[in-house]
Amino acid sequence: MTDWTDHTARARSWFESLRDRICAEFEAIEREAGSDAVFAYTPWDRSHDGEPVANGGGGVQGLMKGKVFEKVGVNVSTVGGTFSKEFAGTINGADPENPGFTATGISLVAHMANPHVPAVHMNTRFLTTRKAWFGGGGDLNPPIPYAQDTDEFHAAYKAACDAHDAGYYPRFKKWADDYFYIPHRKVHRGVGGIFYDHLECVDDAAFEANFAFTRDVGEAFLTAFPTLVRRRMHTPFNDAEKLQQLQWRGRYAEFNLVYDRGTLFGLKTGGNIDAILMSLPPEAVWS
Repeated sequence: MTDWTDHTARARSWFESLRDRICAEFEAIEREAGSDAVFAYTPWDRSHDGEPVANGGGGVQGLMKGKVFEKVGVNVSTVGGTFSKEFAGTINGADPENPGFTATGISLVAHMANPHVPAVHMNTRFLTTRKAWFGGGGDLNPPIPYAQDTDEFHAAYKAACDAHDAGYYPRFKKWADDYFYIPHRKVHRGVGGIFYDHLECVDDAAFEANFAFTRDVGEAFLTAFPTLVRRRMHTPFNDAEKLQQLQWRGRYAEFNLVYDRGTLFGLKTGGNIDAILMSLPPEAVWS
């Protein structure tokens, strides 16, 4: 196949609907904590060197700062155009002679006020070059890990994986363990989850199968994470535990600025800087 326009539109619609349901659930948690915090939504258009890109697409940044969610961003973007020649060679199915692409996806990072509540990252996406594929996943990042939370988070993703392929969970769990690692610190940035990429769509049947799996990944997140938040959000904490959280956030920031491929992709394709860097914590220390 060469025309993925309708498929991209379907994926975009799903990502936007998932965004709406996640944001509604997070706002409901804020209500339960006695907060009136809501998401502020800021649309943006793709640009290059400060100039708008014609028909380049854009997205909407969703940001909330509340009592439970100290800072949470839920972004959806749909962009297209051409990669720079030097960057095209690093992308599946693209090269300097064929640098065209489209990309649509949802990206979420939540930094929590209470250090007993785990931070989290989740994204799913659909990209096209000369090839078309899905990618995504999610990982849990607790400053103070609880085995119960870790086990339940992984169980939700394992169930989503097993419904499609018994080999997915061990493969994608290992991929997350390998990817979300900070080499210069010799530590993982959290307790893992799943990460997958290049689930290629060679035809309609492959698209439907990979799209169904990607939807289940999103549903697994929406089922699992709010449960963990509600379990821990009222846990008392002390200054030492807050410092532990702030130190851990420094490691998180290092990974996202040095190693994260999504950050690089956004910066290289004219994405909105504030939306790209929404993954950074609101406060961190290096001491």
